[in-house]
Formats: sequence, C-alpha cells, structure tokens
Amino acid sequence: MVDKLPEEEHPKPAFGWAARDQSGVLSPFKFSRRATGEKDVAFKVLYCGICHSDLHMVKNEWGVTQYPLIPGHEIVGVVTEVGSKVEKFKVGDKVGVGCMVGSCRTCDSCQNNLENYCSKKILTYGARYYDGTVTYGGYSDSMVADEHFIVRIPDNLPPDAGAPLLCAGITVYSPLRYFGLDKPGMHVGIVGLGGLGHVAVKFGRAMGVKVTVISTSPDKKQEALENLGADSFLVSRDQDQMQAAMGTLDGIIDTVSAVHPLLPLVALLKSHGKLVLVGAPEKPLELPVFPLITGRKTVGGSCFGGIKETQEMIDFAAEHKITADIEIIPMDYVNTAMERVLKTDVRYRFVIDVGKTLKPAV
Repeated sequence: MVDKLPEEEHPKPAFGWAARDQSGVLSPFKFSRRATGEKDVAFKVLYCGICHSDLHMVKNEWGVTQYPLIPGHEIVGVVTEVGSKVEKFKVGDKVGVGCMVGSCRTCDSCQNNLENYCSKKILTYGARYYDGTVTYGGYSDSMVADEHFIVRIPDNLPPDAGAPLLCAGITVYSPLRYFGLDKPGMHVGIVGLGGLGHVAVKFGRAMGVKVTVISTSPDKKQEALENLGADSFLVSRDQDQMQAAMGTLDGIIDTVSAVHPLLPLVALLKSHGKLVLVGAPEKPLELPVFPLITGRKTVGGSCFGGIKETQEMIDFAAEHKITADIEIIPMDYVNTAMERVLKTDVRYRFVIDVGKTLKPAV
C-alpha cells in the first residue's frame, strides 16, 4: 500500500488565463499551484498589471516561451496561508510579487541584494522552479512564493494602482538610484511616455530632479507637463528642439522598447552624462562610439531590481503618493487589452481586477 502525502503537501488546484501557442490568445486554464512549503507565502490574487513583456512572451517574440503560459508579474493580493517557518508575513497581509520568485541566494549578486542579476534567477512566469515545475504568473486566482521574494504593500498604497510598480516602478527607480540620477537639482530626461516612462517622471519629481520628457508625439506635451508634472518636453523628431537642448542633461532613462536611434539622445547629454536603457527592443540598436569618447559619456542598462530595493521603492512610492495611472479591466477583456498594448492605446497601464472578475471554468 502506498502512503498518501500529508494534505499540505498536495498541489493545490488553481485557475487562470493562459496562452497555448504563438497566436498569443489567452483563454481559461486549470492548473495546480505547488503546496505551501515551510518558507512559502500563499495569497489570493486581487490585481495584476499587464506589462509589455507579457505581450512579447505570449507571442514567443523572444524565443524562450514554454506553453501553456500564464503571464503576469505585477501582482498584488492578500495572504491566505503561510508556511511554518515564515517570519515576515501573516494571513491577511497585503503583499506583492514582481518579476522573480527565486534565485541561488549564494552568488555575489544575491549576497548584495541584487537577486535580479543572479544567473540562476527564476522568473515569476515561464521558468522552471527548483522542483522542476513551471512557474505561472498573476493572471490567476492564487500565488505561492518563498517569503524572501514577497514584498509588503503598505496600507496607504492602493493595491490596484500600486501593482504596476512591481515591474514598471522598480525598472525605472533602480537606475535612477544606481546611476546617481536622483540628486536634487540634476536634470534627467525620460524617453517614452508609456507604462515605464510615466512613473519615471513621478519618481524623478519626487526625488527632486528636473525632468524633461522626450517623445516622438507632440500631443503628449500637455499630459507630460500638466498631469505628470514634468518640467519640460522635447519632441525628438523636431531638429530645432533637439539642437537647442544638446548638452543639457545629466542622464537619460530610455524606456522605449522599439528600435530607435541613440545618437540624438547621446547628444543631449552633458559631458560625463549617462544614457540608461531599460526598454528591450527586439533588434540591436546602432551605437555611435565617437561622441561617447569625446564626451566621456556612458551607455548602460538596468534590469528591474532586487527584493530589498523593490521594497524600498514601494515604501518610497507610498510615502510620496506615487502610483501608476491605470485602466482597470475584467479578466475576459485581456485579449483586447493585449491588442491595445500593441497599439500603445492605454494610459498608461492596464490592471486586471483578478479578484472580482476571474471566474473559474465549470
């Protein structure tokens, strides 16, 4: 006779919406979450943001997707169960999960609270967990994650408009801090006024820096200046504007995920300025070297943030009342929302009301 596993060790039935092939179309999907381990936190998903990378992944545009795929890494919910050795969270706490749910915990990056640069980091969805199971994201009714990768959501941060900060927020907050572009009085450019760009403007303003939005769209000027509080606005296709602004910026956070020229942006930097790329174009960008050499300018990149810094970012956002500008949608609108993301037809982040609108299939 085969002994049965204790009840708490059995996988738990779960429900979400998954893409099954490269069409990227999502539909209802039953699956299992792993049992809550001794260091795990289980929570009911309330809200999940739609990130542009979700669109890339459901269509396998980066060539790494494993189907079926449940996307979502801007997840906020309420704790329903904690493992026996969990120390930081209790049932009823508001929590979040961002872009990763695991790492080796021993390498230099992990030891320095930079789990996001661990070569063995485990992404929140579409990856393999330690036990060999596939990770599923937040377009689902529940999550289970090691408490180390759980972020506490302050009571004064709205869970719906706070959810996108777990990817979009930390993706721009981290380079502002790391590259020293957070000093009051500095002049920082933000390229692209989308899901990442609009929160970058808000973080920059809260840090006390002068913010210039750089966009191809002149019609975003009023939004940038009046609604988001940017100090100035540049139309990147206007040669006169770009010429007049040459050599005026201490740094630039480039959030654009489409192929675009870097030379005009490098020209905007002061000597010793820094251009930091956080968007991920599908094709390589052309990098002009001569202006980097003559101005001792730096081009770098940044990939979301470690757990300690993510918590710092969330607390900073709560203190300064920073949230994403969102459009809340029901779960069954997700395919239409994906099409609108592709057209940049959203201001500025879709957030799925998972808790109220995800209906299990009969």
